[in-house]
Amino acid sequence: MGIQKDRVRFNVGGKIFDTSATTLANAGRNSLFGAMFDENWDLQSGHSTTEHFIDRNPDYFAVLLDLLRTGELYLPSNMSEKQLYREALFYGILDHVRSAKWGPFDGNRLRLARSVTGRAPGDGTAIRAGPDGGCCVAHGSMVHVYDWMLEVHPPINLDYQRVNDAGWIDPESIVISACERFGTGDGGMGLFSASTGERRYKFHVSHENQVKSYTAGALSFSPDYKLFSSCKGRSNEYGIGVWDQVTGKQIDFFYEPPGWSLGEADKLQWLHGNNCLLVATLFPRKDNCYIGLLDFRDKSMPWSWSDVGAPITDEKRVRDAIAMEESSSVCVVNEYEDLGFMDLRRAAGSVRWSSRSRLMKGKMPDEPCYPKLALHEGQLFSSMNDSISVFCGPDWVLTSRLRRTYGGSICDFSIGGDRLFALHSEENVFDIWETPSPPII
Repeated sequence: MGIQKDRVRFNVGGKIFDTSATTLANAGRNSLFGAMFDENWDLQSGHSTTEHFIDRNPDYFAVLLDLLRTGELYLPSNMSEKQLYREALFYGILDHVRSAKWGPFDGNRLRLARSVTGRAPGDGTAIRAGPDGGCCVAHGSMVHVYDWMLEVHPPINLDYQRVNDAGWIDPESIVISACERFGTGDGGMGLFSASTGERRYKFHVSHENQVKSYTAGALSFSPDYKLFSSCKGRSNEYGIGVWDQVTGKQIDFFYEPPGWSLGEADKLQWLHGNNCLLVATLFPRKDNCYIGLLDFRDKSMPWSWSDVGAPITDEKRVRDAIAMEESSSVCVVNEYEDLGFMDLRRAAGSVRWSSRSRLMKGKMPDEPCYPKLALHEGQLFSSMNDSISVFCGPDWVLTSRLRRTYGGSICDFSIGGDRLFALHSEENVFDIWETPSPPII
């Protein structure tokens, strides 16, 4: 960058600060200071000599200016961390504060940062990490939203419709799928404001030019702004619906083939490299498991697997599945946290099971929480009862285990915004795991 070493003067709340263009450019184009530069990152005329007045707290400005200078965050003990976040949000450098507060995500270095008690009665059912370090938690027909400072926003109330899944379109927008409420026509999916809880849009399913009532299940999103959801209707509208995230209009529908259960899928995952959607309907929702790749371009299923007709034991029941595009494989897990792998390059291949922990055999609790899988930054995560295992390397070796005994078994977990969120079922509490920032040398 051709950054000039021009002095810039600010008057913040009556206190004078002198800094350089180089320091301000560290804030990035999307910050409050970004407009002071041209496309070559040179100060625009008039910005290098004028004193700029900002009616904000000068003490916090000093902390943030030092962060831009050094890349390190030091907050005196007499200053409020929450107020610092608000000031950073005003200047558009909240991501700099987050980066300085904790390091890049690494499952093997995660440390428990905080536990938050649930805000609603009854067990939590799902937790979803937001792109900015916040999360949302579903309890029955309620969804509570937390920003990255873990302050709770007004709840999203679905009026007694049970929430099945939730997903973030951006830091301000959440899509929620819910069960149909018979006799009212309510159900399906809605787009909600993360900050106010208000519904902005309802996603409709049309069949033969008629709007249908339906239950929406698992959700997935693609980089080209498509939204996918499993759909279970009353007549023929069973399958996977596709909507445009921007307009909210239905743009496609994949009707389930005979013998399959796409409309009740537990897991959807968009595979960008394959340009296909992974769809998994798993035990115990169905007695048999169905996993397939859907190609909406020609309405085909180029890869599929099912345990129908295979000799099944309880040890081989698939509880969750996730695709790993780099290795062209699908990873599955059973209730004992044994991992299994299938090759996406071979149609209808068998599962190659690989026992990793063997810790849970014969030790299942009375009300087990079935394992969940996640893939993040080349690491594989699997929850089992009150802990989460981290697997690494080409052979997926168990390298670490995250455990927090308070709260009971983990019913769901999610990774995003450089944090891992784990939702416990028994005490309705969720934990926040972060990677410590690297030491200052």
